Order: sequence, then C-alpha cells, then structure tokens
Amino acid sequence: QVQLVESGGGLVQPGGSLRLSCAASGSFFRIIGMGWYRQAPGKQRELVAAVNAGGGTDYADAVKGRFAISKNNAMNTVYLQMNSLKPEDTAVYYCNAKGYIDYVRHDEYWGQGTQVTVSS
Repeated sequence: QVQLVESGGGLVQPGGSLRLSCAASGSFFRIIGMGWYRQAPGKQRELVAAVNAGGGTDYADAVKGRFAISKNNAMNTVYLQMNSLKPEDTAVYYCNAKGYIDYVRHDEYWGQGTQVTVSS
C-alpha cells in the first residue's frame, strides 16, 4: 500500500549537480529505512545510498564524497544530493523503502524510476 514517487531527474553536464526527491504515501507499521538504487544499460541494479530510521547512512564506493542522502523527520521524504556528476553516473535512479507491515513481517516498495543523464 506504500507508494513512492521520485522527482528531480534530468540532463546535466559533467561536474554539475542534481537533487532527487522521493515522496512516500501510505505507511508501514514501522519503517526500517529508505534508499536509492540505480541501473545503467547493460548493468545490474545497484545500491547508491541508504538511510535508516535512526539516521545512519550507507554509500556505494563510487559515490562517496560526491552524493549525500537525507530525510525529513517523519521519514516520508528522502533526498539524494548529487554533486560532481560524471558520465558514468548516468542511469535510471529508483527510490526504495523497507519496513515492517506487522510485528513479524517486512516488505519493500519501489518507485517508478527517474532518468539521470550526465553528458556534454
């Protein structure tokens, strides 16, 4: 019942910046965390960044020092600030949310994806 909607993708030149947003509707019994994944042509989907309910973060080595993930207090919106973008960052970026739907079961949901293209 959770729905995720991404926004903020687009075309940017190398070295530029972009900020992605993901808004969640509906609710989990208890949220575990939210994150961003990406998938480039010919490659498997990979984790970019994640944040848990306590504020802890995790980043892929390829984006450390360039990207930053953040969330609002209610954890119904998550952001991805992308700086110093490179052509190899070009991909479809997907928002992901994980949470418990009751005391013993957990589930995950995906957004529809937003295209990020880094090119001159």
